[in-house]
Amino acid sequence: MLSTVARRLGKARGRLGALGALRTLSSAEPAPEPVPLSKLKDQFLNATSSTYLEELEERYRSNPKSVDKSWASFFHSMDMGVSAEAVAEAYDAFERGEVASPLTAAAISNQTIQESMRLLLMVRAFQVMGHYAAQLDPLGLDERPPVKELDPAYYGFTEQDLDREFYLGTWNMEGFMAESRPVRTLREILARLKETYCGSIGYEYMHIPDSERCNWLRARIETAERQEYNQEEKLRILDRLTWSEMFESFLANKYTAAKRFGLEGCEALIPGMKALIDRSADLGVESVVIGMPHRGRLNVLANVMRKPMEQVFSEFAGRKPVKGVEGDTYMGSGDVKYHLGTSYDRPTISGKQIHLSLLANPSHLEAVNTVCMGKVRAKQYYSGDAARTGNMPILLHGDGAFAGQGIVYEALDMSQLPEYTVGGTIHLVVNNQVAFTTDPKKSRSSPYCTDVAKALACPVFHVNADDAEAVVRVFELAAEWRQTWKSDVVIDLIGYRRYGHNEIDEPMFTQPIMYQAIKRHKNALNVYQEKLLREGSVPKEQVRAISDKVQKLLHDAFEGAKDYKPKKGDWLSSYWAGFMSPHQHSRIRNTGVPMDLLKEVGYAVTKLPEGFTPHRQIGKVYEARRNMVETGEGVDWGMAEALAFGTLLAEGNHVRLSGQDVERGTFSHRHAVVHDQKSGTTYTPLEHVFHGQRPKQFTVSNSSLSEYGVLGFELGYSIENPNALVIWEAQFGDFANGAQIIFDQFMSSGEAKWLRQSGLVVLLPHGYDGQGPEHSSGRMERFLQMVDEDPYQLPTIDESKWFVGGHLGSQIQSCNWQVVNCTTPANYFHVLRRQLHRQFRKPLVMFSPKNLLRHPLAKSPMAEFSETATEKDIQGVRFKRVIMDESSTDRSPDPPKQPDVKRMVFCSGKVYYELAAERAKQGKQGEVALLRVEQLAPFPFDLVMREMRRFPNAEVVWTQEEPMNMGAYLHVQPRLQRCMEALGREVPLRVKYSGRPSMASTATGFGEVHAQEQADLINKALDLNY
Repeated sequence: MLSTVARRLGKARGRLGALGALRTLSSAEPAPEPVPLSKLKDQFLNATSSTYLEELEERYRSNPKSVDKSWASFFHSMDMGVSAEAVAEAYDAFERGEVASPLTAAAISNQTIQESMRLLLMVRAFQVMGHYAAQLDPLGLDERPPVKELDPAYYGFTEQDLDREFYLGTWNMEGFMAESRPVRTLREILARLKETYCGSIGYEYMHIPDSERCNWLRARIETAERQEYNQEEKLRILDRLTWSEMFESFLANKYTAAKRFGLEGCEALIPGMKALIDRSADLGVESVVIGMPHRGRLNVLANVMRKPMEQVFSEFAGRKPVKGVEGDTYMGSGDVKYHLGTSYDRPTISGKQIHLSLLANPSHLEAVNTVCMGKVRAKQYYSGDAARTGNMPILLHGDGAFAGQGIVYEALDMSQLPEYTVGGTIHLVVNNQVAFTTDPKKSRSSPYCTDVAKALACPVFHVNADDAEAVVRVFELAAEWRQTWKSDVVIDLIGYRRYGHNEIDEPMFTQPIMYQAIKRHKNALNVYQEKLLREGSVPKEQVRAISDKVQKLLHDAFEGAKDYKPKKGDWLSSYWAGFMSPHQHSRIRNTGVPMDLLKEVGYAVTKLPEGFTPHRQIGKVYEARRNMVETGEGVDWGMAEALAFGTLLAEGNHVRLSGQDVERGTFSHRHAVVHDQKSGTTYTPLEHVFHGQRPKQFTVSNSSLSEYGVLGFELGYSIENPNALVIWEAQFGDFANGAQIIFDQFMSSGEAKWLRQSGLVVLLPHGYDGQGPEHSSGRMERFLQMVDEDPYQLPTIDESKWFVGGHLGSQIQSCNWQVVNCTTPANYFHVLRRQLHRQFRKPLVMFSPKNLLRHPLAKSPMAEFSETATEKDIQGVRFKRVIMDESSTDRSPDPPKQPDVKRMVFCSGKVYYELAAERAKQGKQGEVALLRVEQLAPFPFDLVMREMRRFPNAEVVWTQEEPMNMGAYLHVQPRLQRCMEALGREVPLRVKYSGRPSMASTATGFGEVHAQEQADLINKALDLNY
C-alpha cells in the first residue's frame, strides 16, 4: 500500500514525465540511507523508488530527525497541503536549473503572493527598524515603545502560521532573502531575525544607496545559523577584557583623588580595538593612526599601544622628563597624561607586525579628527599606498561630541574627496549615555548620537558594551568593511560611565536614577566571566588564573614605577632623524637657486601641451610668465610662487597646496590648474617640472568649504614628513578664525606641549582695499599675540657671522612660529624655500597680499631669485626680514650714517607702496626713510637696530592700515622701544603711531570713509610735524 505522499505524487506522474528525482534502488540492496532529494536523478516513482519513498516517510513519521533535513522539509511541505501539480512544477523547474532546490519552489507554491509580499516586508522592517528593539543599553534604562512593524501580526500572520514553512528567496539578494537559503518555518525565521537585529547589536545600513554594499553586509550579518566563537577566541577576549577592567580598577585603588577619565562602563573597547587591529592587519593594514579624546586614553595607551605600565604609573606622580642626550635639554611645557601620544610596533595574533601611532591632542573634543586623517593621507603618499589599504585611521569619539561638534560632519564630508580621502576611517563612539552632566535628550535632536554619519551613507553598528563577544564581532566587521569598501564606518559602543566626568566629580547631583542603576550593575568583566562559566566553555580555574596573572603584573609595574626614570618620548617617524630641537643650533642655509635651474623650471611651469586650448586670458597669463623667464624681469607674485614650488620639486621635495579655490586662486592670480576650453580636461604644469616626477609629488586641490577641518588635515599631513612644503590658503584671511582651535591648540603650541614640529604654511590674504569688515584683515594681532617671544629680551648677536646669516644663533628655533608680511615676489619665493632649507621645522603664518598680486611695482627681477647676492659682502641669497629704504645699499651691521633723514617710518605689507608713492609725490625721499618689516615674528631686532644706527637723527614712527588695537602696532611697540634702549636712544612712552584709531570692527563698510582714512594715515606718516 502506497503511503499518502507516494499516492499524491503518483497522481502527478503524467505531469512529471521523465523528471529525475529519485534514485532507482535494487530490491537486493539493504535499507537505504537518507539521500538529499536534489541528488536523486532516476525515473520518478517507479516501483523501487516508491518503496524507498515509503520507507523514508515511515522514518519521518516516527522521528523527523532520522531523515535528512531536505527530506524532512519535503514531507512537512506535503503535510501543509502543497498540491501534486505544484510539486510537479517545482521538480520541472529544478531540472531545468531555474531554482536551486525543488523544495523551495514547492514551498513557494504553498505561499500566496500576498503572504510572500508580507513576509518580505516583515524582513525589511527588521533590517530597517530592528535596531530600535535591540538590547543596547547595559543598564536597561532606555525604554522604547514597541515597534509594531516587527510584529508578525502586523502583516496578517497568526499563531497557526508559525510552524508553516516559507521560502524567502529573492532575486539578487544576500542574507535571509538569498535564493540559496533553505525553507524555514515562520517561527524559525522570526527567531533568527530577532537574534540578528534585536539582540546586543543594532545594525543601521539600509540608508546606504548601494545594493551591492547592503548585500555584502547582509551576507555577513544574516547568517543561516548564529555565529559563535571557539574556546581559544573566547579566552583571548576574556584575557583582553580582564586587562582592561583590572587596569582601571587598579588605578582607582592606587590614585583615588587623581583625574584619569577612566573607561569603566565601556571596558569592552579594549578587546574590541585589539580585535579590530588584528583583523585589519590580516587584511593588509600595516600602519594605524589613532586620534581620541581623554576618555579611556590611559587604558588605550597601556593596553593597545603597549606604553610601559611603569611609565603610566610614573606620570601619575607628575614627574618631568629627565635631560635628553647630547646636551639637548629641551622638553617644552609638557601636557597632562591623558593628552599624550605614543607609537608602537605591535605583533598581531596571526604573526604580523602593525605600526600604531596615537596622536597627542588637546581637550577640545574632536579637534584631532582631521589631523589624524591628514597624517594618514601623508603616510599613504610616502609609502606608495595608492589603494589606501596599508594605512588606516581610527577615530574615537564621545557621544555628546559626535552629535554636537561640527568638525565631525566636516571630517565625514571630506572622507570621499579626491585629495582628502584616506580610504575610510573607522569611528568608535564610546557612548556613556551622558555628556558631562547633560542627558542625551538635551544634547541632540536625533535618536542616536551617530545619526550625522548616515548623511554620508556610513553603516552604523550599535552594540551593547556589556556583550564582549558582540563588541568584538562588530569591530572585526568594521575592519572588513573599511578594507573592502574604502569608506567610513561607525561603531556606537553603548555603555555607561561608572564615575563622574572625572573621578572626583559627583554624578548623583544630575543623574541620580542612572547612577543608582550603575551602583547595582556588574561590570563587563563579571558579566562575561559568568557567561563563560554558565555555558561551560571556560573552567573556573582558568578564569581565576587570568585575573591573578594580570593583578600580579600590574602590582609589579606599580612597584617598578617608583624607580622609573622618565625619558624624553620620541615617536617621530624616521623621516625626522637629524632634525634639531630649539636647543640644538641649526645652521642657516641659503635659498637662492642657480640661474640655469631657475630658467629650466620657469620654462617647465609655463609650458602647456600641444593642442591644449586654454581660456584666452589664461593663455596670455602663461605667455607673460614665459616672457618673465626669457627677459629675467618683472616676475610677479604668481610666477614667483610657481618658481618656489618648481625648484623645491626639482630638489626632490613634495609640495601640497590646498584650501578654498586655490587651484585658480581667490584673486585669479595662480592658475595652477588650466582648463581646456574645448574638451574640459585639465593640465597642471607643476606636475611636469622634470622627467620622472612622482605622481602627486605636486598636489594642488580645491577643498570643501571648511577652515577648521581642512587646516587640521594639512597640519596632520605636515607632521608626518619634514621634506614637504604643505600649505593651506584661506579664501580671505578673515575666514581663518573658523579654524581658531587648530591655531591655538596645535600650530602655536604643539611643539611646546608635545615636542612635535610642523613646517605648515598658512597663507592669509590681508590688506585694506575698501572691501569692508570681512575682507580686509587676516587678524594679524591674534597670531602675534600668541608668539612666545620676550619683547624685552634681545637675541645674542654674533657679528662675525653677520654676512652668512648665522649671527642670531637659534632665535628663530626658539620661537613657536613665524609671522611674515611680504611685499615682494622674490621675498615670497625665499620665505617658502626657507621652510625646507633648514634643519628644523616651524609653522609659518603669512599675510599674503591681494592688490600686490598685480601691482606694477610689486615685481622682482630674476636675479633676486638666484644664488648670487648682489649686495656687498653678503654671502648667499636669503629671505629679507627687513627691506631697507631705497636710498640705502649697505647691509652691514654698522652701515654709513644718513644723518639728514628726519623720520624712519616702519611699516609692513602693501601700505609701503602707498607710502612710497605719496612720498615721491611730496618729494620727501631725503627726509623720510621707509623700512619694511617683512618678518614680524620672531622680531628682527638686529636689522631694526642696524637701521636705527643708519638714521641716527630720525624719529621712529610705526604706520599701519589696521586699527590701533589690531595689526602689528601693539606687538612691535615694546620691541622698537627695546631697540632704542639698547642703542642709547631716548625711549618715548609710546612709539609714534600713524594708522586707524582703535575700532570694534576691522574696517569700515563705506568706500568714501575708507579712502579718507587711508589718505589720512599716509599723510600723517609723512608729515614731519605730526
